Amino acid sequence: MNAENRADMGFANLDLDRKRRSGFAEVVFCQGKDDHFLQDIFKRLCEANGEVMGTRAAPSQYQAVQSVLPEATYDSVSRIIKIEKKDKPRIGNIAVCTAGTADIPVAEEAAQTAEFFGSYAERIYDVGVSGIHRLLSRTDALNRANCIIAIAGMEGALASVIGGLVSVPVIAVPTSVGYGASLHGLSALLTMINSCANGISVVNIDNGYGAGYIATQINRLAEKGKTNG
Repeated sequence: MNAENRADMGFANLDLDRKRRSGFAEVVFCQGKDDHFLQDIFKRLCEANGEVMGTRAAPSQYQAVQSVLPEATYDSVSRIIKIEKKDKPRIGNIAVCTAGTADIPVAEEAAQTAEFFGSYAERIYDVGVSGIHRLLSRTDALNRANCIIAIAGMEGALASVIGGLVSVPVIAVPTSVGYGASLHGLSALLTMINSCANGISVVNIDNGYGAGYIATQINRLAEKGKTNG
């Protein structure tokens, strides 16, 4: 990588060329980072890209970033800090579904990641299999989507049910929601990996960001196909 495409800050080596290569600018994983490091990283990425997003941020980290970038905003549900370009167009449709309300923090990380990268996200929350009529009443919304993110803890059955109802890819996100035998999301992860429904891919436990990223890639391809078709 050429020197002009990176910023070696000593404690961080920022990839300023990532958006050109992959279509997505670098995003900051905030958890565990020193406040002063975050301040400098956010400032440099915002300078390079005109916007910046950070995930898994604590309120105190947001306060540190906002002290040097007053335009930064924070969402306490998703734990996302961001500075975003105004009036950004959003394309396509990604359905973001949760089994329960306790899964919403992970869902918001997914939905807001997709939105930051230019996708439209439709939220379909609290439609788990314990009251499956709630999901079945939203099949029209599911069928409008270019892809679906299915987020569930407990036994993680939501992804399999959705996978059997739709013709588009389903990205399954296990969450650490549940009682003891859920093993902090491991039970849901194993259920999703072993799903007999086709068209399901699985990301790591609580990885809403990863799901939003992949969903955006799929959504972009779907919209590109419609334009070329």
